[in-house]
Amino acid sequence: MTELGYGAAGMALTRSFEGLNLTAYVDQRGVWTVGYGHTGTGVHGGMTITTDEAEALLASDIAGAVAGVNRLVTRVVSQNQFDALVDFAFNLGCASLARSTLLRCVNDGDFAAAAKEFLLWDHVQGRVVPGLLRRRQAEMELFERVN
Repeated sequence: MTELGYGAAGMALTRSFEGLNLTAYVDQRGVWTVGYGHTGTGVHGGMTITTDEAEALLASDIAGAVAGVNRLVTRVVSQNQFDALVDFAFNLGCASLARSTLLRCVNDGDFAAAAKEFLLWDHVQGRVVPGLLRRRQAEMELFERVN
């Protein structure tokens, strides 16, 4: 199967939901975050970065999600479907995608069921998070969009 790269629609989706934060902040899970949703041991309170650094971190972080989705998806998918899956993996981690019914539905070729699975991933600590619900809806809509 041919490996795909992250398309413009996916990148726009990721940027719109992550937002650009040049100063580190604590996200809803209590994790220090900077740039476009970048986390890790090097991110700490008081940290600031430039826009160029944020773009470089995003490219690096997205590369991991792209590689993960290319590794996990065994069915041919459209660019929009791929982009929706990459945004999902970027936001929740490839491990979450790997153990999901969403991935099983994609690999079974049941794209209608897969699209609905996005909406089940909108909770943090047992509560629906409106921002996550909007993001999952946007991923689902991108996944369903023919390209």
